[in-house]
Amino acid sequence: MQPQPTLDQLQVFLTVVEKGSFSAASRALNRTQSVVSYTIANLEAQLRVELFSRSGTKRPQLTDAGRSILEDARRLLGDLDLMRARVRALSDGLEAELYVAMSGIVPSDIVVDVLHAFREHYPTVSLSVTVGSLGIVMDAVINGTAIIGFGGAMPNDQIIFERIGQSGMIPVAASDHPLGVLGRPLTLSDVRDETQLVVYDASRLTTGRDFNVFSLKTWRVSDNATKHLFIRGGLGWGGLPASLVKDDLVTGRLVQLQFPLFDQREYPIYAIRNVANPLGPAARWLASEIQARLSREAGNIASS
Repeated sequence: MQPQPTLDQLQVFLTVVEKGSFSAASRALNRTQSVVSYTIANLEAQLRVELFSRSGTKRPQLTDAGRSILEDARRLLGDLDLMRARVRALSDGLEAELYVAMSGIVPSDIVVDVLHAFREHYPTVSLSVTVGSLGIVMDAVINGTAIIGFGGAMPNDQIIFERIGQSGMIPVAASDHPLGVLGRPLTLSDVRDETQLVVYDASRLTTGRDFNVFSLKTWRVSDNATKHLFIRGGLGWGGLPASLVKDDLVTGRLVQLQFPLFDQREYPIYAIRNVANPLGPAARWLASEIQARLSREAGNIASS
């Protein structure tokens, strides 16, 4: 069996490259220069390549092989650092992986901003996100496939709800849709024969319960992203989170329908967890950050 390069040898090699000389590397590693030189010579013998060109220059220069192996050494040592950080985090009670269920009523721009910050704050925690309707979120938290969920609330003895903010739902249509061009308050007879796009609940938890459905003709889709796409394409009208359509309303691609029967009250957003599954540090941080961003957005809207 051929001798294998050690992590120590790779660390010495990387230090020589970063410090620019064997003598500087020896000082940084607190080893004699002869030990550093011996370590590099052994590494070259094991790899059967010359890593440094030592002739005709005062400073060791990487060979083509050395430059190629440098990237591998950096990656291997970086992976080792990540593993050490993950082990330290696990010993402190930090989750190795966080499973989250997210309702479409949570503003998508807030979700993206918080997850950017999450990646910086918890680089060792893997993230798995399920996005769906209220029932999907509830189902995931109840059966344990999500440790925390964010969305609306339905009474359930297994679930703890903590209100963290609110979000608005408004009726919209494409600017050239028959309802979009009326330019007046709509009545039930106006919308009754126009196709309404509705998000269905694959979990069956809300079977038989439709919210803000007024048309006799409905098309059902699995999520708000598809619903948004179809409404922008003029395939029907429907309610969407205000945060999702704000840019379309500014550009005129969509219009907000004046439909008094549509319930446009603010919808509460909750952090949802199973009573049997206490939250770890990363989950608690995520809930706190989403709550802070929702509060900040509400303040900005109130002051505008």
